[in-house]
Amino acid sequence: MIGKGKADGAYEEIERMIIFQEIAPGSLVSESMLTASTGYGRTPVREALQRLSREGMVQIHPSKGVLVPAASVDTQLRLLELRRVLECLAVELACTRALAEHRKQMAIMVDRLKQEEFTLGTYLETVKETHLLIVAAAANEYLADALAPAQALSRRFWIAHMRDEEHQISLGSTLHTKILRSILVGDESAAKAASLALNDYLADFAYGVLGHRRPSRNKDSTAA
Repeated sequence: MIGKGKADGAYEEIERMIIFQEIAPGSLVSESMLTASTGYGRTPVREALQRLSREGMVQIHPSKGVLVPAASVDTQLRLLELRRVLECLAVELACTRALAEHRKQMAIMVDRLKQEEFTLGTYLETVKETHLLIVAAAANEYLADALAPAQALSRRFWIAHMRDEEHQISLGSTLHTKILRSILVGDESAAKAASLALNDYLADFAYGVLGHRRPSRNKDSTAA
């Protein structure tokens, strides 16, 4: 029986390959290709693919291979409908449940987001760490399980349609910093408003891919 670490390692590497489009959307790949590309054995890769399938990153077709579906605007917008609700809950819980160690790490992350000159790769790793930190502070494992795939699929869409890397990284850094600062001072209202602002940005980005403006929402729908 393999150790959990190998399956997790295979998962993270295949997820990275998909997000950065090293495996092109619409591609059909084999387990043997993935074992060769990742350096992990068949069993860890198979376990990783089952997990990625449950999260919507891949579709497994027996005897044919593994399909990496294209990331559509419609799918992204439906994901964001879920993500905005779950992230509001996460930041609200984090405001009251964050432990001293969580707050210490958040303060470090704020400094990193303000000062570091990011590449696209290092920025995405920082964002992923930020999301994991907030969910850890929220102290609800069910919330963590629900949010992780929505956030990963959103990152994939964002990368796929990136045009102005420096500008988008700057916007994302500012929005994530506001969320963390609000949690650090325990301001639930500000944390939820900052979380909604991040999701509004992601929705604007998705509509921008279509060349459209995001439809305005009712004021009450973004007030809390």
